[in-house]
Amino acid sequence: MPLPVVACLLLLSVSMLPAADQKYTGPRPPKPDIPYLLHADNLIETEVAQAQEEDRNREVLNSIPGASSPVRTPLAEPSFLIDAQKIVPEKLELYRLEVRRGRRELTIPKKQSKNAPRPIRVMITQIEGKLYRLEANETLENGEYALSPDGSDQVFAFQVY
Repeated sequence: MPLPVVACLLLLSVSMLPAADQKYTGPRPPKPDIPYLLHADNLIETEVAQAQEEDRNREVLNSIPGASSPVRTPLAEPSFLIDAQKIVPEKLELYRLEVRRGRRELTIPKKQSKNAPRPIRVMITQIEGKLYRLEANETLENGEYALSPDGSDQVFAFQVY
């Protein structure tokens, strides 16, 4: 005689419990509050910088010195690990930067505009405690990019090649 549906569901849920108790055994960021690119079992620290802000008539220009980041990844959908002690991972935004005049720039209009740069979608997963994985939720073209906490001049730059 077949088991009732409720009994089957109960057995299925109990059999899945040990999988939920597994600890994360992958690499861990050596420094807190810095996103690290995840390449298999290797972590690569993103370029940490402060964006310079220039207030213009109708826009704000944020720039980082240098035409390209020394931190590079071939991955079009990069993943990051961060030990978020002070940074709130949900506040991190990913932007593509334009290279002009030997620096990386992001221009944001002061008034809302349909042509304004929008953050690239990022999926955030809590691994355990304050350890989080961030993953670009769309394919990134070759170029310069930066993660930045919303409302902050701190940036974590990298290049997709």
